[in-house]
Amino acid sequence: MNTQTAPITTRQRLAQFSASLSKDNLILGTVLLLILAILGTFVIGPLFAMLQKSVLNADGEFVGLANFVTYFASPALWQSLQNTLTIGIIVTLCVGLLSFGYAFALTRSCMPLKGLFSILGSAPILAPSLLPAISLIYLFGNQGIAKDLLMGHSVYGPIGIAMGLIFWTFPHAVMILTTSLRTSDARLYEAAKALNTSSLKTFFIVTLPAAKYGLISTLIVVFTLVVCDFGVPKVIGGSYNVLATDIFKQVVGQQNFSMGAVTSVLLLLPALLAFVADRWVQKKQQGLFDSRSVAYVPTPSPVRDGLCFLFCATLSVMILAVIGMAVYGSLVTFWPWNLTLSLNNYNFEQFSTYGWEPYFNSLHLSGMVALLGTVVIFIGAYCIEKGRLFAPLRSLLQMLAILPMAVPGMVLGLGYIFFFNDQANPLTMLYGTMAILVINTVIHYYTVGHMTALTALKQLPAEVEAISASIKMPQYKVFFKVTVPVCLPAILDIAVYLFVNAMTTTSAIVFLYATDTLPASVSVLNMDDAGQTGPAAAMAVMILLTAAGVKLLQVGSHQLIERYTQAWRKR
Repeated sequence: MNTQTAPITTRQRLAQFSASLSKDNLILGTVLLLILAILGTFVIGPLFAMLQKSVLNADGEFVGLANFVTYFASPALWQSLQNTLTIGIIVTLCVGLLSFGYAFALTRSCMPLKGLFSILGSAPILAPSLLPAISLIYLFGNQGIAKDLLMGHSVYGPIGIAMGLIFWTFPHAVMILTTSLRTSDARLYEAAKALNTSSLKTFFIVTLPAAKYGLISTLIVVFTLVVCDFGVPKVIGGSYNVLATDIFKQVVGQQNFSMGAVTSVLLLLPALLAFVADRWVQKKQQGLFDSRSVAYVPTPSPVRDGLCFLFCATLSVMILAVIGMAVYGSLVTFWPWNLTLSLNNYNFEQFSTYGWEPYFNSLHLSGMVALLGTVVIFIGAYCIEKGRLFAPLRSLLQMLAILPMAVPGMVLGLGYIFFFNDQANPLTMLYGTMAILVINTVIHYYTVGHMTALTALKQLPAEVEAISASIKMPQYKVFFKVTVPVCLPAILDIAVYLFVNAMTTTSAIVFLYATDTLPASVSVLNMDDAGQTGPAAAMAVMILLTAAGVKLLQVGSHQLIERYTQAWRKR
């Protein structure tokens, strides 16, 4: 006999909905909505305000694409776009070649001092981009100690910009390529060896294809960093204008906010295209190394290992020369007339009315960014990854969490001016405060922290959530008792990443600081503009030393966490 299922009444639907609204789901929904409000307000809002400004004139009247027509009709502004692309291509190709060789030596050779070379290769990431520019002035400027090496060419222009950006972007490329080269399958090399394939041919048919997606991703990341950087072109660019410096000149120099918005849109386009390409590359890269793969372990080869050692040693010496020159310049009494070494340049009260205040402002800023940013990012990532309901909302938040990576710092900063300096915005009270610097910096570096948290959360066994649900343990208790302790190393990595970048960033906050919130990185820029190169180098060195100290604490903390984890497992 056929039976028909009785239709569900409205009362039954309400009862099912009420049953689903457990305490965990209410907390999850509330947190997700809060994260949506944060990302919507501090990412979408400023970007929309900037795009809106680009189609308005100085009086706030809609003019459509007239500002863009004016931009491209200006030979000087059009030249800036060409200069940006030229520098981007040159630096990307140079860094791609150098970083691939460096990463290859670290992962595919048995050369000595690998650990030291790994540390030295990542050292530039601890310095603001202004530091290599200042160091290059000491080395190759009009009074530089090695200016003859340029054979009469000036460092103030494309040569200096390219060298400074190669130094600054090199560690980013090495980190990506090192990860890519470490995931090669040893079985492919065994097959090539069995077929008596030469080492050179093996490189082109095995090594290079296996690392192609990592290499493409590296080139995209480097190109994005180059076209979006502001510090190096500002300090050492001379009359060679690029889009990033054009934005600064239009906004600060000429108070032409509409044209600054237009330039920001143009700067946003290559970054967005690079971002989309990078997302495609990362999807393609998945599945190249599966559970049956065998990690490649290099075997000793005197010729290869010797060449790799010489290559890494040469690049490491160059990195040390740039950093060392900045340190030396900060200790010289008055370059180049009085080369007596002293700490006079570190007495910032003599050179600026702010004294040491910018440095302590940066410590305050970095501490708040690390603390608040880590909490928001990790909780948001947990709710997106481990949430049991609200799938469409979690998918939307995942997309918004990735978006800040595609937005250049100067574009985001300019968007904050238009959005938060609008009297119709109730959040205008944040403008000119330390809070807006903290928010801007967290948003600027949100994506990397989010991806780090997701990687750690994906490594948690799925059984944890299933068991907690079966014994009806509240999810928030699982979060504090299991998730946070297990993911503590990743949480620490996110906090240190945010702290270091908050200390070194310039472009994202150069428009937003007030007299009482001036950060150290912008102070370096201001002192260099005033011709105080020595004090500027000293402040840059202080930023470098602080970031290096935090990284050392990170290493020590990881060791303590590892020891605690091992002791806990033995009990």
